[in-house]
Amino acid sequence: MDLDAKARFALISENLAEVLNPELIENTLAEGRNPRVYWGTATTGRPHCGYYVPALKIAQLLAAGCDVIILLADIHGFLDNLKAPIELVESRAIYYRKVITAILESVGVPTGKLEFILGSSYQKSPEYVMDVYRLSSVISEHDAKRAGAEIVKQSANAPLSGLLYPILQVLDEEHLHVDAQFGGLDQRKLFVAAKEWLPKLGYRQRAHLVNPMIPGLQGGKMSASEEDSKIDLLDAPETVSKKLRKAEAIPRVTEGNGILALVEFILLPATTLKGSKEFRVERSRDGLEPLVYTDIKQMHNDYENDVLTPQLLKPAVSAALINLMAPIQAAYQASTEWQEIALKAYPPAQKKQKKVKDKGSRHPGRKDGEVVGAAESLVIRTVDAGTSQSDQ
Repeated sequence: MDLDAKARFALISENLAEVLNPELIENTLAEGRNPRVYWGTATTGRPHCGYYVPALKIAQLLAAGCDVIILLADIHGFLDNLKAPIELVESRAIYYRKVITAILESVGVPTGKLEFILGSSYQKSPEYVMDVYRLSSVISEHDAKRAGAEIVKQSANAPLSGLLYPILQVLDEEHLHVDAQFGGLDQRKLFVAAKEWLPKLGYRQRAHLVNPMIPGLQGGKMSASEEDSKIDLLDAPETVSKKLRKAEAIPRVTEGNGILALVEFILLPATTLKGSKEFRVERSRDGLEPLVYTDIKQMHNDYENDVLTPQLLKPAVSAALINLMAPIQAAYQASTEWQEIALKAYPPAQKKQKKVKDKGSRHPGRKDGEVVGAAESLVIRTVDAGTSQSDQ
């Protein structure tokens, strides 16, 4: 059944933390056009299970008839304090495309209408580069830092590239010819900046779809660069179980609870896409019927009242996540190409060779005939007490 403009907007805005300039999307729908929306991801660390959150929203955008572009922001990854070394950027972009496609397919979302665009395919064009210069001339260093404060790695003596990062992301809206940008709550300052900056160059404002952020397993946000905060999409089942057992989950406290957030933002929405919205918590060890949730509010209520405990919740979430990620891992194991790309994109860390300390030829405890190192070849000269320096 075709959705009317009101129903399409309801689907586009569902479960979002906020929509900036919603009237721009409503006007597009009223004109009978499909909103063109882009979501960008810097191709840096390995994608983790938190990527299900934007993927599930992308599924809704597609269902609402939006034209969805996924920007593989390779240059952004390089600009963000060299998180993506230039020699690895190309392989990481390919890896990201494979992972994102596999995430969507694992929850039954058709990917034929998705458009993947590599940032470097247009961000090096003369027109784009000239716009970078133009925008750089009309915004301050302070404004650029503020816009990128929560998405660009901050340091005491940060490279200039960090100031370019938000400029590029704002210009992407114009050069990708979109009606809206979709991203996480951590990008809100940049979205507000885009509304202010684009008109300075004579370009129109865009709407912004702000997604909630999923907490990490140890508090804070889930991050690709913090191993203990995330579950990698290719983590083995035993690794998933171990990480969740160690995860922070204070009894009766729902705020900032990363385990409950996995259910709210990933597991329940994923079952909805598959046709049966529910999350089950087994209690067979206690001889009790399972707890079955179709609503996160009821789950929070049970957790606050200690009906649902961390000891019950963690194994249930672990089993559900392992099941959800199984198709992705199967696709990876079946693809030699994907495995080769993974090695190129994320080569194993080289072990540092332990440096043998040269103790010299006269170190205490040296045995006769023991070869110590380069110091053995040195000629040791002694100076008689009665010899002047000029005689040496």
